[in-house]
Amino acid sequence: MTLTPAANLILSSLTVIGQVIIILAIISFIARPVRALGFIGTHGLWFSFVVALVATLGSLFYSEVAGYEPCKLCWFQRIFMYPQVILFGVALWKRDRDISDYALALSGIGAIIAGYHYLLQRGITPELPCSAVGYSVSCSQVFVMNFGYITIPLMAFTAFALIVMAQTIGKRAGKESAQKEQSRA
Repeated sequence: MTLTPAANLILSSLTVIGQVIIILAIISFIARPVRALGFIGTHGLWFSFVVALVATLGSLFYSEVAGYEPCKLCWFQRIFMYPQVILFGVALWKRDRDISDYALALSGIGAIIAGYHYLLQRGITPELPCSAVGYSVSCSQVFVMNFGYITIPLMAFTAFALIVMAQTIGKRAGKESAQKEQSRA
């Protein structure tokens, strides 16, 4: 097995695992809002850091090792993912849990772009001309298709959604613990 197919399988499998985590988190939130999501609330920064790091490394692998040239929408997704590795890294180093608003903004916008990009690749939305702002491969070009539905933009969308989920849960858990502390005082 060569490097690119192995990386495709690993990254696609991680995408499926991420999607399962999102579904389980939604079900857990509906069933038991606080207790079931305590682990993610407690470790949301680490979780988000790992997700952003894997997404960034995967993106760099596809462009620098596999040789897939990023389209304009891919570049916009990178703009919203890459800084999060640094933000989460610094937040972990300084033990600062107050970056969720920044991560939610970056990931929310990135998820919208990645979602649109995925729908464009699947032929559901009309294609905007990517070449309108200079040379670029077509945004509808599919470099990876695993398990019948996973493409690179869907990988990015899942990563953004995981970060949104972890930061939302972490923010809510922080508010609830602060309220418990105030009620004890």
